Amino acid sequence: MQTIDKVEKVILLGSGALKIGEAGEFDYSGSQALKALKEEGVYTVLINPNIATIQTSENIADKVYLLPVTPEYVEEVIKKERPQGILLAFGGQTALNCGVKLYQSGVLEKYGVRVLGTPVQAIIDTEDREKFVEKLDEIDVRTIKSEAVTSVSEAKRVAHELGYPVIIRAAYTLGGLGSGFCDNDEELDALANKAFSYSPQILVEKSLKGWKEVEYEVVRDRYDNCITVCNMENFDPLGIHTGESIVVAPSQTLSNAEYHKLRKLAIQIIRHIGIVGECNVQYALDPHSEDYRVIEVNARLSRSSALASKATGYPLAFIAAKLGLGYGLHELKNNVTKSTTACFEPALDYIVCKIPRWDLGKFKGVSRELGSSMKSVGEVMAIGRNFEEVIQKGVRMIGQGMHGFVANKEFEVNDIDAALSHPTDKRIFVIAHALKKGYTVERIHELTRIDRWFLEKLENIIRIENELEQHNNIANVPDDLLLEAKQRGFSDFQLARMVSKSTAKNIEADMLTIRKYRKMRGITPYVKQIDTLAAEYPAMTNYLYVTYNGTSHDIEFAHDKRSVIVLGSGAYRIGSSVEFDWCSVNALNTIRRQGLRSVMINYNPETVSTDYDTCDRLFFDELTLERVLDITDLETPKGVIVSTGGQIPNNLALRLQNEHVPILGTSAEDIDHAEDRHKFSAMLDRIGVDQPRWRELTTMDDIYRFVDEVGFPVLIRPSYVLSGAAMNVVSNREELEHFLTLATNVSKQYPVVVTEFIEHAKEIEIDAVAKNGEMLIYAISEHVEFAGVHSGDATMVFPPQKMYVETMRRIKKIAREVARMLNISGPFNMQLMAKDNEIKVIECNLRASRSFPFVSKVLKVNFIDIATKVMLGVDPEVPHKSAFELDYVGIKAPQFSFSRLQKADPVLGVEMASTGEVGCLGEDFHEAILKAMLSVGYTIPKKNILLSTGDSRSKMDMLSAAKALQAKGYDIFATRGTAVFLETNGVHATVLHWPDQDEQPNTLTYIKEKKIDLVVNIPKNLSKDELNNDYTIRRSAIDFNIPLITNARLASAFINAFCRLSKEDVQIKSWNEY
Repeated sequence: MQTIDKVEKVILLGSGALKIGEAGEFDYSGSQALKALKEEGVYTVLINPNIATIQTSENIADKVYLLPVTPEYVEEVIKKERPQGILLAFGGQTALNCGVKLYQSGVLEKYGVRVLGTPVQAIIDTEDREKFVEKLDEIDVRTIKSEAVTSVSEAKRVAHELGYPVIIRAAYTLGGLGSGFCDNDEELDALANKAFSYSPQILVEKSLKGWKEVEYEVVRDRYDNCITVCNMENFDPLGIHTGESIVVAPSQTLSNAEYHKLRKLAIQIIRHIGIVGECNVQYALDPHSEDYRVIEVNARLSRSSALASKATGYPLAFIAAKLGLGYGLHELKNNVTKSTTACFEPALDYIVCKIPRWDLGKFKGVSRELGSSMKSVGEVMAIGRNFEEVIQKGVRMIGQGMHGFVANKEFEVNDIDAALSHPTDKRIFVIAHALKKGYTVERIHELTRIDRWFLEKLENIIRIENELEQHNNIANVPDDLLLEAKQRGFSDFQLARMVSKSTAKNIEADMLTIRKYRKMRGITPYVKQIDTLAAEYPAMTNYLYVTYNGTSHDIEFAHDKRSVIVLGSGAYRIGSSVEFDWCSVNALNTIRRQGLRSVMINYNPETVSTDYDTCDRLFFDELTLERVLDITDLETPKGVIVSTGGQIPNNLALRLQNEHVPILGTSAEDIDHAEDRHKFSAMLDRIGVDQPRWRELTTMDDIYRFVDEVGFPVLIRPSYVLSGAAMNVVSNREELEHFLTLATNVSKQYPVVVTEFIEHAKEIEIDAVAKNGEMLIYAISEHVEFAGVHSGDATMVFPPQKMYVETMRRIKKIAREVARMLNISGPFNMQLMAKDNEIKVIECNLRASRSFPFVSKVLKVNFIDIATKVMLGVDPEVPHKSAFELDYVGIKAPQFSFSRLQKADPVLGVEMASTGEVGCLGEDFHEAILKAMLSVGYTIPKKNILLSTGDSRSKMDMLSAAKALQAKGYDIFATRGTAVFLETNGVHATVLHWPDQDEQPNTLTYIKEKKIDLVVNIPKNLSKDELNNDYTIRRSAIDFNIPLITNARLASAFINAFCRLSKEDVQIKSWNEY
């Protein structure tokens, strides 16, 4: 038995910006691990540039470096900090790949840094496909036979030996990047070429589409004790990436023999590979025999392990970190029961269901079909006592306008068979549609290969719906039918639609009538506890869910007016992710410090806010009006905070206030005054503050008349959207007509908002906190890009570097006026634009914004702490320091995940497209922007740069950058127009022909052969060919994994930074040292 040397200092690698396939679950697992190490008195150093996460806040790690998680930067931190150990399993694939590189290059050995937990060799054995198969062959465990190849011709040979269909995967990538199914040589050609751009080796393997996909989470300590924490089963069969599948835990359709067989195998595998800590084993199981294959083993914490932790209450990451320090399972306490050790396997008396959240509507031209590559941006988890209940709860939680499995808006499907056999993000609703149209369970099973057990449960929901529809008044529905509907997950809203046959106008009132009737009949829900051991040992935690399947509450409610409820942010999506989790958790911390009872309602398994020890009571449940009222009826709180969880809680404010729930902070009416365009606009006019001209119009003629008055370009926002085309900037009459026919039928009921679009204006944001209408503290930041790029996709600079003092003073004055008029108490954020000495207000949100964590951490003043104290009526101590006294600069840069979204055009516009962000600090603008760009995956180009720079304004913007490149000795390539412009201005550029010209040298060949290190392509809206050519260049850069910038101001900032600074100029300083 090896003895463990006491480790005093440990580096933990984070996962960087949130991206598709690697999201908030690593903030959760990293925070847990840091908490575990702190408990053991270990000094922790975290490297993670994601400034919006909880783990990069004070009091979690002893030191935080907001630097790129890349081998060169991590080596510099190791050199400076000299740790004894490093943890690689808590930052997703990013941390793992970085750690493996440091191990292979000998850096870890050179500085005497030991990898804690699973040995690196074991990680390599699971990541490298061939080694993985060899390793499992040693113990006769079946794997999917595949061959690793390094060329397209070899790939074809293997495909012919195995026989189509085959699946292709790139090695060492995240979330199935560069993978897909091929049915013939032609498809193989296309996919293999693309996969090689991500990885030097690809795997060709036989496809087992239609088998069941099952996962086990297993834990092992260095004494070889193993337990399985949770097993899960995908609702969707093999062929859809597990991150894209609906998942239930514990598995529902496995026989006892199958369950134990796979459990035994999982333990055999983890022992043989030698994992210490946590690992996830994925199986394919043949539904007709007990035949199985091991798909993969992840020797790190994954999305599934976050789900397993939340599903069982067993803190996997916390335990894994302690095991990494050398503890045994029998030496650790179970955090939930507080009496048993961590060696007990959890047993569940409930079922959880995970449903992914997609945001495919935000992207132009993306393919909606699901497959082996992940596209979802977030997920939800529902807890209940039966499958019908959790699937209906889950469907409401995703927040895509559905009210459950049934009673939704009319759903149009042209070809039901095709929609069932080719899954998209809407397949679950296609199943509902098919069942209604009389499809049998058997027929749906043939088309989808989804287990009949699940389909029968879904059919049961339809049966209850049919029974309810026989009645026209809630008073006529027998109690037992009403109770059955509630036990099977029907909401009051669904009941109003099915029984009261409500119209859109009356449904809110009818829903509340049903609620009242239900309470009168004594049909109300019960609060149940998650206790990890199915009530065998008394649970000590307040990890709760609400269900109608029960006869009593598991906890006592004190009704002492000490509870403060914080409403969480729901599923991560584009525009609302970990930033709001940071805000919610900080609000909870402040509430606890004030000696009040902190209560959280949220249902996102990837978050720290749904960690049971973050608050005094966690309701892992829906954020619908009905469920929040169920909980406030029981808690009778001192108040509810709606301003820290983004848009979902904000939208509930007025409706909760109407039901006499006390809202803390800014009143619901005032929130409505800011949200309602007309009221807000009228208020700005009263205080004499300018805004872009806009009208809400109801006929085509009015629209054309207004456009003639303000001129193109204009921003169009239909109020009713059919095709996902929500907002658009149109720059001529033709585009305007095209867009209006596409988007909507303009009418009195569905007006269109048209706003003048001001070009080349600087965009500015102010984040602030006010008390009774008086602004207490503020932070003004500027965007690198001009207005017109969504603020979530813009690169933000704070404190501002290029802004007139006069502009700042006027913005502060406007913010003070607005705070006074709206009588704000709590957080708010405004977006403004400045041009030619005029300032106009774009919008104002009376809630925390996505930049709150960024400005709080750069200023080192916690805005949410101050805002929460204001809302609780406690006097906040506000520091007296001006925002201009900082000696450093913070830059927040967006992370895009276009490589996962096949066919989407990677261009920035008024709709947000980024999935995450980083924030880096530097002595000056150049250093900060360089660190930030490297953190989101850009690299400093080696030699060749392709410029294709749009209209004359962008060409001018790029000129100084092009000169800097030439002076630095870079080779510049350009498309014809740009090359001519550069030559005239004394910069030499080699012309590359457009993709649709058959001439060499061609842009496309250069990109495909990886001859280019950076592509700058600035779109200009001209003719169709131009757009196609530009699109081809941009999309190819993404598909062949070449860094791409599509904004002139950002491109010149990045280029100037890497031309000015050498590697030695970039300082390795921790956040604490600034």
